[in-house]
Amino acid sequence: MTTTDEFQAAGAQTPRPAGRPRSAKAEKAIIDATLDLVGESIGLSELSIEAIAARAGVGKTTIYRRWSNKEDLLVDALSTLKTPLPPLAGVSVRDDLIVYARVLLRDACDARNRCVMNIAMNEAERHPRLVERIHRATIEPRRAATAALLRRGVATGELRADLDVPIAMANLVGTVMWYVRTEGGGEAAGSSDLAERIVDHLLAGLGA
Repeated sequence: MTTTDEFQAAGAQTPRPAGRPRSAKAEKAIIDATLDLVGESIGLSELSIEAIAARAGVGKTTIYRRWSNKEDLLVDALSTLKTPLPPLAGVSVRDDLIVYARVLLRDACDARNRCVMNIAMNEAERHPRLVERIHRATIEPRRAATAALLRRGVATGELRADLDVPIAMANLVGTVMWYVRTEGGGEAAGSSDLAERIVDHLLAGLGA
């Protein structure tokens, strides 16, 4: 079995020389190729820079000018699967939760991206350090922003004083994921008010 250290070493190369120009088109092709190959379930250990380069139609040196090893490339590629969280206006907890719920719904309805992320995260036993890096890059920033939003709601009195913040976050994310999966994503993708409906129903139980 390939260890985490062997996994990183397998992709290690000389860092990219300073000052070399980057091609946005090439970088997108490399990211897309990486995600496609992960989605084909070839396994993170079996994924190679050679295979990525061939799929992207670039040379290996093009990849190594941007990423020093395979692990760094995977973390960057998987980070693109999450929609950036827009700035929260801060006017009301309800409005900001709706913004967040819309982002969750958009990501959850993308079956391909969801599948790729699940495949990568299921490698935690074989590559714990890599999966922890992916978790820090893709999940923790959202968790921190949502926790801050809920704590603000407690401080302003919009949410109840004894609110269990981790449970409240799980309620929102879990509801979105359950709804998309049980409804097949159809209504979630086409409904303009689903985020509002989810948030309003949750707030009925979380509100002060």
